[in-house]
Amino acid sequence: MARLLLIEDDPMVRRGLELALSRHGHDMRTADTGEEGLALLRTAPSDLVVLDVMLPGMGGLEVCRRIRAVGGTPVIILTALGDDFDIVGGLAAGADDYVVKPAQPTVLDARVRAVLRRSSPEAGGARVHGDLCVDTTALTVSLRGEPVSLTPTELRLLLVLSRSPGRVFSRRRLLEEVWEHDYLGDSRLVDNCVQRLRAKIEPSATAPRYVQTVRGFGYRFGPV
Repeated sequence: MARLLLIEDDPMVRRGLELALSRHGHDMRTADTGEEGLALLRTAPSDLVVLDVMLPGMGGLEVCRRIRAVGGTPVIILTALGDDFDIVGGLAAGADDYVVKPAQPTVLDARVRAVLRRSSPEAGGARVHGDLCVDTTALTVSLRGEPVSLTPTELRLLLVLSRSPGRVFSRRRLLEEVWEHDYLGDSRLVDNCVQRLRAKIEPSATAPRYVQTVRGFGYRFGPV
């Protein structure tokens, strides 16, 4: 049973999703403002946050940034704002996925479970690539001996890419393996996650050493 925090100001939407996700086996807590949600996270951590964007007071994107600043709790943006600008803004704030309202509970539950699976350990050991060490058992990453804090989605992306150095992964393939859906319109998820991952592990943003772009095809890890 996953512990979910739903931050949603519309009482009807909040109650409906709370009941639906509870029926899918999740332990639900809810908040109607970003401030209340952050306070709940401080007192009792959740496995995942489902976060509306248009909140009274502190907006959802700022809430997402604050969650991301203090830890790796996964965040799914739940938004009525479905154009490219708004979706990219949510991903840039650090969201692991997004769902556009109105959202079917079965779809939201599937996205929740997919994000949570990215946090699950996989068999293996330490993968050392130059100054970068990826421990696939402990699910930790270090760069030049210093720990690197990654979100579950960033970590899953790194695990997939580093599993096969030199192999080129298309965006569609990464959507299937990391996000577990293959709608190519969601390729923004891949590009934004790559940008965030590079900012944390690359010595140079203009000349990536680890996560490299293969123009017209996708991304590859190394060769380092």
